This record gives sequence, structure tokens and C-alpha cells, in this order.
Amino acid sequence: MHGQLRELCTNYGKVDIIWFDGLGGKAADWDSPNLVKMIRGLQPRVLINNRAGLPGDFDTPEQRVGTFQIDRPWETCMTICRQWAWKPGDTMKSLKQCLDTLIRCAGGDGNLLFNVGPMPTGEIEPRQVARLKEMGAWLREYGESIYATRGGPFRPGPWGASTHRGDTIYLHILQWTGDSVRLPPIEKKIVGHRVLTGGTAEVRQTAEAIEVSVPPLRRQELDTLVALRLDGPAADIQVGALRSGSVATGKKAAASNVYRNMKQHGPEKALDDDPGTRWATDAGTREAWIEVDLSDTVTIGRTMIDECVEWGQRVRRFELQYKDGDAWKTLLEGPRIGRHYTKQFPPVRARHVRLNILEATDGPTLWEFQLFEPRQGGG
Repeated sequence: MHGQLRELCTNYGKVDIIWFDGLGGKAADWDSPNLVKMIRGLQPRVLINNRAGLPGDFDTPEQRVGTFQIDRPWETCMTICRQWAWKPGDTMKSLKQCLDTLIRCAGGDGNLLFNVGPMPTGEIEPRQVARLKEMGAWLREYGESIYATRGGPFRPGPWGASTHRGDTIYLHILQWTGDSVRLPPIEKKIVGHRVLTGGTAEVRQTAEAIEVSVPPLRRQELDTLVALRLDGPAADIQVGALRSGSVATGKKAAASNVYRNMKQHGPEKALDDDPGTRWATDAGTREAWIEVDLSDTVTIGRTMIDECVEWGQRVRRFELQYKDGDAWKTLLEGPRIGRHYTKQFPPVRARHVRLNILEATDGPTLWEFQLFEPRQGGG
């Protein structure tokens, strides 16, 4: 392989990217340090991904959107259907799914490598062409919110994601879970706003939060796009903390398992309103639970569970339960969690609530486990 890469980097002009895939083994098996040294000697400006057993220049989360990461480049690689190679009748992603992926990649400060597999004739399947053209039409209309922007300053959440360029922040509201979207405070002043997708918005800025609302009839299924103009560069913004409104925040927590019994991965880390900390379990864990004591009996009617999917979606079956006397009763159940799982359920009064993970492919890990009063919290 060293000889083949030397030939590619010598005889074919400028090489922009070396994208390793499926090497297997370890860096030592391929003598990766010397391999990369040779490539960079021949192509000094080449970009190399992280799949040769070394960190490389950028990360490559596969079949999932990467997490918010502004200190190192990343690029999600994802297929338009279910697999990399073409097959007849494969399930294709909806336009909503495709745009959600694109927007969340941009909002996380990442790039998107979107795969289409050619048919045996070498042509792209017509329905895939049509879907790509739909995405292109959306970008022609709203590309200013994607092209030449950076992710943030707000972290992506159940509501959607943000991008910025110059003195403008673009809010991509992909899901409305209440009457408004509530965002963390910023020190810069919002001096104007516009709704790129049509209609008007109400924007309220205080020292505690930013709230954005759009009349229900003007909310778009694909993306309600609101641009905020600031009194200075958006890149300079330091985003403040925002309480989610979860009644579980800061409450006493317990779990069936904690990764290596490390405090930094304890169950309370899923109840701290910090999207950068997580509860984790030991490798090989196939079942687990996390329980919260709400200190008093309160009414709850919605949950938001944010699974860490850096190593794939591990949860395969779960149930949300509350304690009624000595018995656990199920509020809702499902097959998977994933990022920003949000679900309403019939309101109940409870003090003890647990997420019972019945089946997982490996040790489950959660960024956040939140509970809300009915119709409140977490825009």
C-alpha cells in the first residue's frame, strides 16, 4: 500500500484528500506514522482523515451527525438510502431527513459527505437525483444560512441548530416543542431580525435568555429560518448558561452501573443541564437503569433524553417508569433513543422516575435525562 500511495501522490498532480476506510488492525500494522509522513512529504497540503490509526486532520462520524465541535474539523459521512452500495427498492431518506442532516452538520460546525450509490449502469437512480435536486432547490433559496458559515454559537438541540457569519446568527428551527424556542443569553445585542422562510417573528432578549416565537401558521415543516442581526461579530460571542426547565436538574440520582465507578461519569452528569457531560456505563453492559429522586411529588408530562451516539446508537429497547407505591409503572416505551429524543406522555404525579434500558448493544451512555411539567421547558 505504501508503494501505491506513493504512486498516487507522485504521478497524478495535486491531491486534496486521502480518505482511508476499512484498514482494520492498528496503526502499527500499516506503519501508519511513516505512511502519513511519506504522503505529507509528497503532498504537503493534503488532508488525511482519522481512519489510519492516527488522529489525522479531521474526524469522520459515520451514519450519524457529529456532536458540536468547533476546535477540530469533522465530516459526517452518510448515505441517502440505507446502505453505501445501490440496491433496488432501498429505503430512501425523506427530504426532511436529508435537510435535518445537512443543517445539523452545519450547526455542529461540521461538513457533510452525502453518499449516493450508482446503479449497475453507472447512473444515479432517478428518485435519488430528484431528492438531491430538492435539496439543491432549498439551498438556492436559503443557502446564505449554510454556505461560508460556521456552526453555533448555540449548541444544536431538540429545537434545531444555528449557524453564523459576520454579524448574523441563523436559527434553523427544525422542531417546535412549545410556543417558543428558548436559547442561552449572549452578551451582544440583537438589533434586528427577519424570517427567511416568510412571516414575522417575535424576539425577546434578556440577561437570562433569548426567546423566539413565530406564529403557528408561518412555521415550516422543513425548517423555520430566523436570522438575528447583532451589534457585532457573531464569532466573538460567548454563550451563557441556560436552564432547561427540567424538574430533574440537580436532583439526587442513582444508576445500576457507572463506567469504572468514575465520578465524572456518574448518573448526576445526566441531570446537570450540561450537554458536555454524560452518564456512562461499563463496556459490555447490555441492561442498565438511571433513577432520579425529584425531592417531592410533582406533575410531569414530557421527557427529553439525549443519548451519546459517538460510538453508535446503543439503546435498542427502553421504558420510562415512575414509582407508584412499591411498584414501577411504565409511562412510555420505545425501541431506540438517539439524539434529543423528545416525547410527551399522559401527565402523572411522581417523585421517583427511572429510565430502564432493557436492551443495548454495549454500555449505554446519556448526555441528558430531563423531565418536564406538561407543556413546559426546553424549547
